[in-house]
Amino acid sequence: MSRASPAALDFPAAHVIELSVRPEDIDAYDHVNNAVYLGWLDRAAWSHSASLGVPLERCLALRRGMAAQRIEIDYLRAALRGDHVQAATWIVGADGRLRAQRRFQVRRVTDGATLARARIDYVCINLDSGRAARMPEIFARAYVVTRS
Repeated sequence: MSRASPAALDFPAAHVIELSVRPEDIDAYDHVNNAVYLGWLDRAAWSHSASLGVPLERCLALRRGMAAQRIEIDYLRAALRGDHVQAATWIVGADGRLRAQRRFQVRRVTDGATLARARIDYVCINLDSGRAARMPEIFARAYVVTRS
């Protein structure tokens, strides 16, 4: 994890991970396949959650998790073979009971170009039933709107 330049990111206090484009990420059009971006967003979200005290192991022990309900990705520029990227995330909405919303920004390290922006709406679920369930207290404390 690293901190990117605040001026280059959409929101303050980003949680940022760095990733390298792998050969298997490249598709028939010779750029990173769109589906790979979703994996990058997922990795950034899990890294951020772990840094907030909610790693996967805690979710499994509590039998609760935050499941994606809606995903929007705007692809702005292609990531290419050999690129190194940063995936930044912020919590921009949270009700402390059931829902949270993250924003994401994917940038190329070499030139700072934004490659994609995304929004994911999450809902807390019971891992046994798959149904919506109230957030455990640790989730409510961790998933708060990023301020600065």
